[in-house]
Amino acid sequence: MKTIEDFNFENKKALIRVDFNVPLDTDFKVTDTNRIEAAKPSIIKVLEDGGSAILMSHLGRPKGVKNADLSLGHICKTVSEVIGVQVKFIEASVGELAEQAAADLKPGEVLLLENLRFHSEETSGEEYFSEQLSKLGDIYVNDAFGTAHRAHASTTVVAKYFGENKCFGYLLAKEIEAIEKVMQTGEKPVLAILGGAKVSSKITIIENILDKVDHLIIGGGMTYTFVKAQGGKVGDSICEDDKMELAMNILRQAEEKGVQVHIPVDVLAADDFSNDANTKVVDVDKIPDGWQGLDAGPRTLENFKEVILKSKTILWNGPVGVFEMESFANGTISVGNFIDESTKNGAFSLVGGGDSVAAVKQFGFQDKVSYVSTGGGAMLESLEGKTLPGIAAIIG
Repeated sequence: MKTIEDFNFENKKALIRVDFNVPLDTDFKVTDTNRIEAAKPSIIKVLEDGGSAILMSHLGRPKGVKNADLSLGHICKTVSEVIGVQVKFIEASVGELAEQAAADLKPGEVLLLENLRFHSEETSGEEYFSEQLSKLGDIYVNDAFGTAHRAHASTTVVAKYFGENKCFGYLLAKEIEAIEKVMQTGEKPVLAILGGAKVSSKITIIENILDKVDHLIIGGGMTYTFVKAQGGKVGDSICEDDKMELAMNILRQAEEKGVQVHIPVDVLAADDFSNDANTKVVDVDKIPDGWQGLDAGPRTLENFKEVILKSKTILWNGPVGVFEMESFANGTISVGNFIDESTKNGAFSLVGGGDSVAAVKQFGFQDKVSYVSTGGGAMLESLEGKTLPGIAAIIG
């Protein structure tokens, strides 16, 4: 695996695919700089070597049409502040203007190109557009894990024009290593905590990781499909009736492979999907009609704690309750605290997937786990066992 560490960028121009798809407020100010900060180490490495950096990214979904609201010009000042270098911006991604601006870059300078998705050729992976992008740099660096599952011009196709002069940036290399630790090289026992609303959205992940893990914790809304499939009463809880056979099949597969599955034994139930609802703790398989399970119960959390603390490698993908409502956030916060404790004791912990990452950020666990993935869809496809096109383009 070639990483940015394998190259010296002295007098070279690095064409870096970053993920600057950041949130903006109504005044076009960046409200979360995490993705810019995540790209900083790779950019600084290029500059410190004596090279220059040409940054390319998308922002939003302009669908091949120029849209002033989605111009990367809005974020240029913030990128300059985060990196600590005055970043130049050009209202072009390819063509004479872009090529001239790239050619004029001196060592130590940074150029930010306009939103790639102003061109429909970006998302279609068009060859000529990819070739035009390739003219801007000497070495191609992919540091955008969030788009590594897309076979777009800037993430995948452009790499073929660089021969051996292509590599992963620090961020993308860390993402690959983190997933490998969970899926291949992690110290046992390996635990996967899968939450979220639906079994159907996690089925390919579950099937792929059953060969890799020793323990599987099922939490969140998909709990009730498993419970009902085993004859339990789940009241008005979310449940995929058409996936009950699938749930039973997962349990059979797990048993055959020697994987211990841990399903909640009690839940915090509510008489309405509301923060102000009446609540009570009930057995997970005895939820009364008119009530729905919205968070893990105290006995469940004790069980989860025991499993988490004895695990050496932990994947957390999905909350175990409706954490967006304060009344039902305790289970997810508790799981975060247990993972924090296990990590302090030497476990490797990886958090990935939109909702669990949101929970980790909301409750301040970013620095208490080993790694928080930056790519939602890319992370999930990796866990499903798929080879991501953006990664294959560098390795292949």
